[in-house]
Amino acid sequence: MSEFKVGLYQPPSEFTMAGETPRWENIKEMTLLGEQVGFDSVWMADHLIFRMGGGAPEKGMWECLTMLSALAAVTSKMELGPLVSCMGFRNPALIAKMAESIDEISGGRFILALGAGWHKPEYDAYGYPYDHRYSRFVEGIKIISSLIREGNVDFQGEFYQANDCTLRPRGPRAENLPIMIGTFGKKMLRVAAEYADIWNADWSQRFADIAEHNEELTRACEDVGRDPATLERTACVLLETEGAVGRGSSHASRNQPTAPMSNDQVVDVIGEYKERGYTHIIVWIDPNTPVAIERFAPVIEQLKK
Repeated sequence: MSEFKVGLYQPPSEFTMAGETPRWENIKEMTLLGEQVGFDSVWMADHLIFRMGGGAPEKGMWECLTMLSALAAVTSKMELGPLVSCMGFRNPALIAKMAESIDEISGGRFILALGAGWHKPEYDAYGYPYDHRYSRFVEGIKIISSLIREGNVDFQGEFYQANDCTLRPRGPRAENLPIMIGTFGKKMLRVAAEYADIWNADWSQRFADIAEHNEELTRACEDVGRDPATLERTACVLLETEGAVGRGSSHASRNQPTAPMSNDQVVDVIGEYKERGYTHIIVWIDPNTPVAIERFAPVIEQLKK
């Protein structure tokens, strides 16, 4: 079994640092602190703007892959990845090129995590088409997978084209840069079974929230003739710890904090995923502060035993 890993989510949006907006220096500081206390990876959401409605404030976002490129240059051990990169925001061949470049900067620590997107207001605001997201994703992953695995592709689809496209120069893991797909839809789980090295479940607070998706993924692997054990399974967990303000934001109206979790409770929550065969759990610690990250060190130590 793969070594169990714990990842740190760094929210790139406004108001998510205990009510403040994280600047580059804050993100760098907390990421380096996370690396120091033992986190195995760092992740950022790939969104452009949040317009949730219902009285929630609009939130702007730092561009994910730009920030990850910078983190790749200042970290030395942590894996890095988007959570997850939206196929509809960039040309698929360009996504492969960017992934290869970030992997080069990091010395082979980048994970290309992909999804179909879901927040229509940001598509509308930035002028991206929102229709046929599943079909667009399928075409896009075919282009990306061919470029990363084989170094070239010639593809003519309804939404995307790649004409005698070659991925050069190659980074440190030519043909082996890992592809993660984050999804829980039945059709998309089948795509993950076909193309992904890693599957990422939705944000949750207990394994029971994703158990049905986990079983569906196993069936999808069997349907496409793949051993389910060859597809690494990962999940994201929201953790409200001492000083929590509700998903890191004093402006959040949808997710107000409940009682803070003790370190022992956190170990129990994450430990259930570990017992179920999950190899990498990404945590969003509320509050998103250096102090909260530092307090997480004993949890990581316990989980690695």
